[in-house]
Amino acid sequence: MYQKYGKRLLDILGSFILLVILSPFLLIFSIISYFVSGFPIFFYQLRGGRHERIFLIWKFRTMDSSDVDSPGHSYQWGYEVPQNFTFEKPDHIKITKVGIIYRKYSIDELPQLWNVLIGDMSLVGPRPEMIEITTHYSPIQKKRLLMRPGITGYAQIRGRSTITHGEKLKYDLYYVENCSFFLDLKILINTFWIVVTGKWSS
Repeated sequence: MYQKYGKRLLDILGSFILLVILSPFLLIFSIISYFVSGFPIFFYQLRGGRHERIFLIWKFRTMDSSDVDSPGHSYQWGYEVPQNFTFEKPDHIKITKVGIIYRKYSIDELPQLWNVLIGDMSLVGPRPEMIEITTHYSPIQKKRLLMRPGITGYAQIRGRSTITHGEKLKYDLYYVENCSFFLDLKILINTFWIVVTGKWSS
């Protein structure tokens, strides 16, 4: 019942309330981004969503503007994403001074509340991968796409980008199979603590 109705209701109410409360801060963060690194203020990218539906994810831009339209990642994997794969930022990508702070405290992720409100994402769920990665998913790996991707998730409070793809998959599949209101609440509380203490991995 929660997965079918309650979770979406929580997403709509939660994202709407947060967008209203945080709107002054979103404006301030936008102004800071403009004066420090100019346009564009936002960054968007194609991601693989629920049931492999592709959508645009929104973030505050944290990269140098010259890197926004740089060529994406290209992977030559076989029938699945390797278990030991760990995503790494390309060497040529430069993070702006304000972007370093935004990433440290996950401020860059706040525009995704809009993704949640319109139904592309959820407050909690497996983080959305780039389609360059999801196209290589095996049938088992595709199970993490049975739910809407989240702004935060079970894997994020267990290590975020510091863990391998195999470890992330293990946590994500656990979440898909055990999703509940109390698990979502636990993840949200843990996420809030990690964010305010600035302990996210970059």
